[in-house]
Formats: sequence, structure tokens, C-alpha cells
Amino acid sequence: MKTAWRQQATRWALVVLLMGSGSFPLSAADVDSVRLWRAPDHTRLVFDLSGPVDHKLFSLSSPSRVVVDVADTRLKASLDDLALDDTPIRRVRSAHRSDGTLRVVFDLKESVRPKSFLLKRHAGTNDRLVIDLHDQGKSRAEALADKTPATTSGDRNVVIAVDAGHGGEDPGAIGPGKLYEKNVVFDIAKRLVRELNGIPGYEAKLVRTGDYYVPLRERRNIARKMQADLFVSIHADAFTHPSANGSSVFALSRSGATSETARFLAERENEADLIGGVGSVSLEDKDEVLAGVLVDLSMTATLNSSLTVGKEVLESMGGISRLHKPRVEQAGFAVLKSPDVPSILVETGFISNPGEARKLATAQYRQQMADRIGQGVRRYFERQPPAGTYLASRRQGGGDAREYTISRGDTLSAIARQHNVSVDAIRRENGLNGHVIQVGQVLKIPSS
Repeated sequence: MKTAWRQQATRWALVVLLMGSGSFPLSAADVDSVRLWRAPDHTRLVFDLSGPVDHKLFSLSSPSRVVVDVADTRLKASLDDLALDDTPIRRVRSAHRSDGTLRVVFDLKESVRPKSFLLKRHAGTNDRLVIDLHDQGKSRAEALADKTPATTSGDRNVVIAVDAGHGGEDPGAIGPGKLYEKNVVFDIAKRLVRELNGIPGYEAKLVRTGDYYVPLRERRNIARKMQADLFVSIHADAFTHPSANGSSVFALSRSGATSETARFLAERENEADLIGGVGSVSLEDKDEVLAGVLVDLSMTATLNSSLTVGKEVLESMGGISRLHKPRVEQAGFAVLKSPDVPSILVETGFISNPGEARKLATAQYRQQMADRIGQGVRRYFERQPPAGTYLASRRQGGGDAREYTISRGDTLSAIARQHNVSVDAIRRENGLNGHVIQVGQVLKIPSS
């Protein structure tokens, strides 16, 4: 009897030993969900995991396939509902091998350049396996960033790069009722682009054109490829206390942040690249171009321009929103580090504040916010248009009068303050009997 008991105990001890050594086929992690995003130049798939995993990624030809093997993992999610239209993927298959490995096969319509990486659990997110399938040939992102600014009557337009923060697997801040920052700011960005493109002399372009993530450095690189005269990044962040409220405008700081809120928001925004799979970022990185420019006068000029346009945008936003601070703040936002493109980051409000979240959830307020941002941008460029632009030639060629095109949100009093002239002078110059003006109307602005 004792011998039989010892044999049984030995067998159980062996099982426990095998389990502990990893030789026994166990499911170390689960794939709880799989998500897909299509970007202009690549397709991203994100596997949400219950824990860390080991994996291998490789390609096969004839026919073209990409294969990922994930050790000791069980697939709990469905692969049948992935939106494969407009992607290089024809079909996705999966199987579990005898050693516990999960194999996922992507049958392709065309060849791609695959890349994969793991993201550790961070800031409330689970472990993730990210697979990027990059398109071959010229990227559509480069095509999006057309290097030749359009012209109006022989002179080029002022180019505005409008960046909607976050996107794709990075939702940004999340407000009441699952109001995602990425969706709110993308809608405001589209409205701002539409607003500016309706005014002669301006050409606005979206940095991201859909729901996908763009790394912070790539956002400013896209703006440079566009040969943008201004980079505007739009956000609606959250703070540790729901009582925090008000709109803000930020420019880059080469030293410390101008307030604790500015420091907090910069750190939060810079962490977006951790979610996007790029890795940590900081103002003290080894960017060779930036390292050579930060101490140069050109960077000083860029920062001065950023502060000036930021002041115009902040004052304009103050017409519809409480301002968190009465001045443009500065902090080490990685997305603002372009050495030669004036750049501002606009916080349209705190999505963590219930009152501001309710406003940001409405189309009417988003349109008002886009109008106000656009108004501030135009005030800046009307006062100091870049050389060789339609705005510059219109300002110089008008004799004693300049021209100004009315857009939504403009008033005669605001236009008069902007150009340092009186309302009566504008009315006399244009033969106006009252204060009624219309969108698209061109006013002559007398000299001050």
C-alpha cells in the first residue's frame, strides 16, 4: 500500500516539476482581442494580451504570407470580423500547434515589409503585440505631404499643417460617456482645415487623415515635408482633478515648463509614443538636426513666431471659452520640436471636466472652436504674411489699403483691433452703412 502511494506521489511530483519548468504545454497568455487600423502607408494589427509573451515573425513567398508564432498562447478573440478592405491582407488564419504555440498567418494580396514589437503593460493598458505591415514603394504619407504649396494668382498659399492628436490604438484622454479625445480633436481638425481652405491665400492639410496613430516625430516631419508655415496640434486632454477647466495654447520650452499643469500635460502627451510603440521621448534626445539648431538663432526665431501666433489663437479662443491661463504657456512637448516650423499645441478644453466634455461632444461647439482657432491663425498671417505668398502680395499691392476676407466668427470690431484701425475707418473705406458683414466678403483695410 505504501509503495503504491509513493508511486502516485512521485507521478504528481513529476507533473508539478514539468509544469514549473515550462516543458508541460500550458497556456501562459491569452489573446483577448485583435484590432486593426489602416494608415496611409501601413496596416497595424494589435493583439491585446493577458500577459507577456515570446513571439517570432517571418515572411513566406509563393504565395506571399506573413507568419507570427506566439509561444504558449491561446487565441480567445475572433479573427473573422477584421476589416481587411483597403489593406494588403487577403485572409487571416490561425492554428494551435502541439507545443502550445499560436500560429497566425496573414495571406497577402501584395508584398509588404513586416515589423513587430511588444508593448509592456502601461498606464492602464494590457500587454500588447503590435504587427505593422508597411506598404512597398513610395509611402502614401509622402504623397499626402505634397512638397509644392499651391498658388493663388501666381503667389503661393500660406500652408497650415493641422495635427489631430492621438489616433488608432491611442484614444488619448477619455471623458464621460466614453468620449474619446482622438475623435473630438479629429473632428475639430477637419473643420479647421475646411474653414481655412475656404479663404483665398490659405491651404490647410491634415497630418493624419483617419483613425490611425502617427508617431510624434513623424507628425512634425510630415509638416516639414508639406513645407508648412505653421504646425497646429489640437488636443482635449485630461487632468488629475475633474475641476480643471479652460482652453490653453502651448509653445515649446527649451528649459522647464512654465507651470505644473504645462509639465503634466507635456509628460502625458509625450507618453503617447509609448502607446504608439515608438518608445519614450524627451527633449534631450539625440536628434542630430535638432541638437545643432537648438542653440541657433533660427530656433529662437521659430519659438518667437510660435509664441506670437499662439497669443493670437489664445485671445481668439477666449471669445467662447474660459482660458486656463491668460498667456501662452511653454513645456517640452515632443511634437513641437520642429526647428524651422512655428508650432503650437492647442488644448481646446479638459475632456475630464464634465461641463467642458458636454460642450466638446457637440458639433456646434466644435465648429465654434475651429472658427476661433482659424481666426487667430489668420490674424497672425494677415499681420506678418510670409514673403512670396498671396497674402504678402495682396498686402503690398493694395496702395493705402489692405484686403481682408471675412470668415465665420469675425466682427468689425475684432477686425479693427487686429489691424489697429477704427471701425468707422473700415466702414468708410468700404461704404458700409451698418455693422453687418458676410462670410466670404472682402474688406479693404485702411492704413493705420
